[in-house]
Amino acid sequence: MGIQLAGRIAIVTGGGSGLGKATAIGLAAAGAHVVVTELPDRGANAEAVVAEIAAADGTGEGAALDVRVLDSIHSCVEGVVARHGRIDILVNNAGVNVRKPALEVAEQDWDTVLDVNLKGAFFMAQAVGRQMIEQAPSGGAIINIASIMGLVGYWDRVAYCASKAGLINMSRVLAVEWGKHGIRVNAVCPTFVITPLTKPLFDQLPEFTADVQARTLLDDLPKPEEIADAVVYLAGARSVTGQALTVDAGWTAH
Repeated sequence: MGIQLAGRIAIVTGGGSGLGKATAIGLAAAGAHVVVTELPDRGANAEAVVAEIAAADGTGEGAALDVRVLDSIHSCVEGVVARHGRIDILVNNAGVNVRKPALEVAEQDWDTVLDVNLKGAFFMAQAVGRQMIEQAPSGGAIINIASIMGLVGYWDRVAYCASKAGLINMSRVLAVEWGKHGIRVNAVCPTFVITPLTKPLFDQLPEFTADVQARTLLDDLPKPEEIADAVVYLAGARSVTGQALTVDAGWTAH
């Protein structure tokens, strides 16, 4: 029997495409009611995911959220609580990248990446964590979508790598502080996954594709659904907290 999340209320940030979409669908398939969040101008993407969930006999809803704006975070979290009374699962999936050599990274580039990937994830976790502590019964699961780029270095991604390394250790700190409240906090660290965001890289940069393949022990890179499987596992794994679960086809093994 797989992970059962029936009756749980889940939020997935950046859930309108890619890993977020796969994660939202995976959580719904396990029984959770999923709040699929997207930027206000991308609401149609969230609603399309909700429709796909409904077509598979799951339940969900769309919600506007910009994790760079604290008022937006608080409005989203308060809205979910007002409608459902609690929050059981948070997946911090929203993320961005600016690919440049380190010597060319400008302050705006750095802030763009860190504001979403680390600052936004923290304040979303903080808002949801407060709710998880206050609700009865207290507790829940927070899963932060990090990256193997938080564990190893790679070309042209200094801000992204720094943000994901910070996200991994942030997950450990929150696990330490909130474990007494029954809140489990973990990170998932995928390798490159073929999504609408990454496909142009593989299509247009043969040297990049060859390098990724050379660093990968298995024949295929993970699919979005396999990352979603890891998230669903952590959402229901009652004794797992403070961990960084790699789904990397062997990249970090050598």
